[in-house]
Amino acid sequence: MLQLTYISTAAPSLSIYDAETILEVSRRNNARAGVSGLLVFDGKRFLQALEGDQAAVEHTFARIREDVRHRAIVELSRRTVEIREFGPWAMASEVVGPIIGKGDIVGTVIALTETIPDANVRELFRGFAKIRAA
Repeated sequence: MLQLTYISTAAPSLSIYDAETILEVSRRNNARAGVSGLLVFDGKRFLQALEGDQAAVEHTFARIREDVRHRAIVELSRRTVEIREFGPWAMASEVVGPIIGKGDIVGTVIALTETIPDANVRELFRGFAKIRAA
């Protein structure tokens, strides 16, 4: 199973409605494709992990790279995992930061990443949350 993690910058015109639409469509598409993961959006940047069958993850990531609502997409990691580390969610998410400020980003991301066995991946998401909360 492939696990791919990337970070991107939201287009300047991206609204909270756009971010919620991205999440809604992603959940539907990912569930159909068997892709799971975690998406954290802070109002400016997306940090996302995708995992599933290699072809499905590659197809999903190709679609993301073509989406004009993202720019400066940087692949942070690509690795093979034996089991889903992000759980069975079609896409767990947290939308935080200056746009919506849903609350405790650090606590939420810690809870969402609690079961991730790989310390590097776990700390990538937790570090992102801590920086954005500061």
